[in-house]
Amino acid sequence: MQTKYPIGILGATGMVGQRYIQLLENHPWFEVAWLAASDRSSGKPYGEAAKWRLDTPLPERIARMTVSPAEPTGAPKIIFASVDAPIARELEPKFAAAGCAVLSNSSAFRMAPNVPLVIPEVNAEHLHLIEEQESRKQSGGYMVTNPNCSTIGLVMALKPLEERFGIEKIFVTTLQAVSGAGYPGVPSMDILGNVVPYIGSEEEKMEAETLKLLGRLEGHAVTPLSAGITAHCNRVAVVDGHTECVSVKFRKQATREDILAAWAEFKPLAGKDLPFAPQQPVYFDGQPDRPQPRLDSNREKGMTVTVGRLRPCNLLDWKFVALSHNTVRGAAGATILNAELLANLGKLEPVAEGAARA
Repeated sequence: MQTKYPIGILGATGMVGQRYIQLLENHPWFEVAWLAASDRSSGKPYGEAAKWRLDTPLPERIARMTVSPAEPTGAPKIIFASVDAPIARELEPKFAAAGCAVLSNSSAFRMAPNVPLVIPEVNAEHLHLIEEQESRKQSGGYMVTNPNCSTIGLVMALKPLEERFGIEKIFVTTLQAVSGAGYPGVPSMDILGNVVPYIGSEEEKMEAETLKLLGRLEGHAVTPLSAGITAHCNRVAVVDGHTECVSVKFRKQATREDILAAWAEFKPLAGKDLPFAPQQPVYFDGQPDRPQPRLDSNREKGMTVTVGRLRPCNLLDWKFVALSHNTVRGAAGATILNAELLANLGKLEPVAEGAARA
């Protein structure tokens, strides 16, 4: 990349906003140029407005930046957004109408018919839906969403299996990290030594988003995958890393070797040279007690889904365990990879006239 794209972060002081800042430091294509947050943070230096919670130092350049109001005026044309759904429903269309490419981690528009819900390795062709958005026709702006943090790990593990064998039924139980609740997350007295068997709207999101992601783009809309799915979602005392216990029923017979080959050979972004794309999107660990959040969440900088414990299921066909880093692959990293794919497809505004990819 000869010139970097300037990036704005909407919701910059939150946990996902902080993760964007961390992951974009020294990114070869993108550079943080604008930060916005709530009225209580607006006008302050970022280092004062944000309580930095990550395990790498806050970059000095970012700490000195002034937090802007959450309005399109003065914002770059590429926005990474991570704000609560009610706020996103109000703000994200405003930025799109102002000509911005809005790449959102919010749930507000994931199920909108003309908004792509995208995992680049799974359904990149769904990005065509941006051409159906009114803002795209009028100002060039548009909205693209990435899925819920628990949905991404599940769908990445299922996609290569669905392609080869078809999927009829999905049963999933999640063990989700507290960082998925943002900061300060779940109170310690509620989660330490405990399991909370409820995460608001999580099960409904997983069920609906999974079928949309695995569905087919037909004309101007996505036809969801015709499969049955049920999800049980639980919050556990883990900092990072969502673990999911999955059972599936296939439409075609599959052996253990068939399934392992499907995962190993699943490399749909090979050759695109996207900086955040993992070399092995789904990695199988054959050890009997893996994957584990502490040991496996950061595989390929947190962008790989690790699967293990593949074995026959007495109720359906096969069962396995999947693990993904919920704030990297499941949130900020997912948005960044979507942006990289859009840049690769020539659908992001250039930094300056004449900017070109090397």
